[in-house]
Amino acid sequence: MQGLNRRTRRWITLVVMAVATMAAGLGILVPSVAYAAEGCKVEYKVANQWPGGFTGNVAITNLGQAVNSWNLVWTFPNGQRVTQAWGATTTNSGDTYTAKNVDYNAAIATNGSVSFGFNGSWSGTNGLPTQFKLNGVLCDGSTGTPTSNPPTTTPPPTGGASAMETVAAMQPGWNLGNSLDAVGADETAWGNPRITQSLIQNVAAQGYKSIRIPVTWDNHQSKTAPYAVETAYLDRVEEVVNWALDADLYVLINIHHDSWIWAADMNTNRTVVEDRYEAIWNALATRFRDAPQELLFESINEPQFNNVDDATAYALLDDLNTSFHEIVRGTGGNNATRVLVLPTLHTNAEQGRLDALSDTIAALNDDNIAATIHYYGFWPFSVNVAGYTKFNAEVQADLEGYFDRAYNEFVANGIPVIVGEWGLLGFDAHTGTVEQGEKLKFFEYMGYYARQKGLTLQLWDNGQHFDRTGFTWKDPELFNMMKASWTTRSGTASTDQVYVAKSGTVSDVSLTLNPNGTTFQALRLGTQNLVQGTDYTISGTTLTIKASRLTSLLGDRNYGVKANLSAVFSQGAPWRISVISYDQPTMSAASGTTGSFAIPTQFKGDQLATMEAKYADGTPAGPQNWTPYKEFARAFSPDYTAGTISLPQAFWTDVNDGQKVTLTFHFWSGKTVTYYVTESGGNVTGSLT
Repeated sequence: MQGLNRRTRRWITLVVMAVATMAAGLGILVPSVAYAAEGCKVEYKVANQWPGGFTGNVAITNLGQAVNSWNLVWTFPNGQRVTQAWGATTTNSGDTYTAKNVDYNAAIATNGSVSFGFNGSWSGTNGLPTQFKLNGVLCDGSTGTPTSNPPTTTPPPTGGASAMETVAAMQPGWNLGNSLDAVGADETAWGNPRITQSLIQNVAAQGYKSIRIPVTWDNHQSKTAPYAVETAYLDRVEEVVNWALDADLYVLINIHHDSWIWAADMNTNRTVVEDRYEAIWNALATRFRDAPQELLFESINEPQFNNVDDATAYALLDDLNTSFHEIVRGTGGNNATRVLVLPTLHTNAEQGRLDALSDTIAALNDDNIAATIHYYGFWPFSVNVAGYTKFNAEVQADLEGYFDRAYNEFVANGIPVIVGEWGLLGFDAHTGTVEQGEKLKFFEYMGYYARQKGLTLQLWDNGQHFDRTGFTWKDPELFNMMKASWTTRSGTASTDQVYVAKSGTVSDVSLTLNPNGTTFQALRLGTQNLVQGTDYTISGTTLTIKASRLTSLLGDRNYGVKANLSAVFSQGAPWRISVISYDQPTMSAASGTTGSFAIPTQFKGDQLATMEAKYADGTPAGPQNWTPYKEFARAFSPDYTAGTISLPQAFWTDVNDGQKVTLTFHFWSGKTVTYYVTESGGNVTGSLT
């Protein structure tokens, strides 16, 4: 089946109760059924299959006494792996998997049934499990004397994939950001090149299953009734959509920045907003009426409304979502059952936002609805402010709480969730705003936890990640970590940096490994395995790199990264450990203006983590004066090549004229530098005293 396009292989249904055999020469699994004296049966279906991946659905029928909780155990025959599950949580030991109930489907009455689904990976052969056990009881479909039936097959269902199956098959996804959604004359207005078919094909080649194509319509729609959408622009959107469908990608299109350009005025300009909104969706629904079901519509991106309270905003969004639903469904064709994606207010997962969208979805009474939220991490960590330089327990708890709420509100009740945008807000200023290792931990854990909650992720990429002409990743290490998280976990460590002072005696250095369910296997330099006991030691989760090996790695001990080691685990991406030669950073006096002030800095191999700014009385100075720790790349910015740390106008705007400010620069080695600045009438002086 590997050569088939997804649209022609929507359903490959396979049912197993005991023993499955392969139909010779056809590549079709023909299961046979055997019965024994047990109290349950399992129906296992491969609902969708593509090269390297598949969607499985499992239905459990309890033929014995009622149960209040359950676990189902089976073994994959060909090394398949579950990459994402919904309706159950899964764990594995090698090829043997255990699926445990979630809250809403824990109880199974006598003769009652429950079901769950998953996405999986496979290679070579995708054979069927031959045996299932429910709470330790072998499920072979009978409670009486063993009998046997002749081989049987189950025909594919007549309908298409459910909303839950569709959204699950979209994992992982990628955003074509800052192109068709750019505000300006055309899709190149925000600096990205014109979209090409090669770009779309190369995105698919990275392993992505879906693409979100944000579209801003404002400059391509008449500003007067009947608010017609430019035919040429519709043609261009359709061209890009077709390229994506031809690349075997699921596609999501929407109304994007119009949400804040004009739709935000809905409370005071309701008729115009509604008419413009409806004109766009009438045009889109008509144009794509017969497009395949792999095309999804999202009503509006990050809906927001000016100068209203939440209750009013919920009502306004309900009006837009309901109108969207009515327009699309009313055009018939494939739009009658197309999966429609509805956002929460601001597309976030605060409980009130989730509850309001739940009310809308309940009122629509439509099984082909998905919800969407966005997540850019715990805000102080995401932008590196208030001292949140590390992926700590608080940052992790914020992520878990966010996804738990979305899961409990929607997924647990059969409504799929697309995290339509995700990443770190700091990327908008500089991709180095969050230190590389801490960034990797965030991306690793987010991919893992989204899989646990059955959420589909679509990475926000406005051009900062995947090069749109060279078709390479600007940060391959980050992509490798993300890609690993699609199917498994990766081991990490307490740090990815080992700082060794340039002068002085070299000592052993220890760091803590975070195996994340994996097993540490080796410490490598390039392709060479270092020698345990000689070059390094392992004690529990403590990895110690020996002084003798560090000395050889440091070589001439000039400043900077001298070697990159890799901690290799039993699965997932390796963890890089950079060995760095450094000394105490130093700074020099300087003068300038609030529009152009930079501190001459000799970094000496070190890197800046954060900066504190305080007045003489200890109160915070500068912007965001609720914290002394300023925002990286906004209030201060290092330039390692130029040897400067700049303090832009954004910092000085909130500094008291004539008052000395004490700056404390914190470096990743643990070193600090104290520096003093004073601004008077737009002129700035800086010194070490």
